[in-house]
Amino acid sequence: MSLQLIAFYVFALFGIVSALGVISLRNPVHAVLSLIVTFFSTACLWLLLQAEFLGVVLILVYVGAVMILFLFVVMMLDINTAPLREGFSKNFPVALAVAFVLLFEVTGLLGVRSAGPPTLLGTADPAATAHMSNIQWIGQSLFTQFMLPFEIAAVILTVAIVVAVMLTLRRRGGTKTQDPSRQVLVRREDRVRLVKMKAEPRSGEAQP
Repeated sequence: MSLQLIAFYVFALFGIVSALGVISLRNPVHAVLSLIVTFFSTACLWLLLQAEFLGVVLILVYVGAVMILFLFVVMMLDINTAPLREGFSKNFPVALAVAFVLLFEVTGLLGVRSAGPPTLLGTADPAATAHMSNIQWIGQSLFTQFMLPFEIAAVILTVAIVVAVMLTLRRRGGTKTQDPSRQVLVRREDRVRLVKMKAEPRSGEAQP
């Protein structure tokens, strides 16, 4: 068994366990930390599979923005965040464990990459075989060979956005909202009213 294959199984194990933690942990902070481990482990797998562009994009986009997304969801769904802010000491060991796992994966990935060219499961680099760059090969394969799965994923993401809007769009009492239909039907006479007032002389001036 090669070193690359051992690293593949280790990263896959971390990814599966952390993915199960995302859907099973009741604490939202612990769930989002598990989600970070899932994304990072998947990025390591892509790096082993010689898809460096996808691995870097996954870390920059998802791992870098997952906390902002988490805060956005908490704000939209009205989750009580007071216990979360009070439980910093409870969440610190979990965060420390996540940091240790990420450090272990980075160290293992660097060791595998320095050991030699990554040839996972004996396969060669398809981009190098086609005499293309990694990004060019991914783009050509995505929009030719895998066009249908790409379109299906786009439809699923669109449906997810619509459902998220429907879940958060609800009537709340005591809030000010705009009515576009009433704004369009407004008239000038409803906005401005001219009032005629009789002129009065200032004190000390004689009336004409």
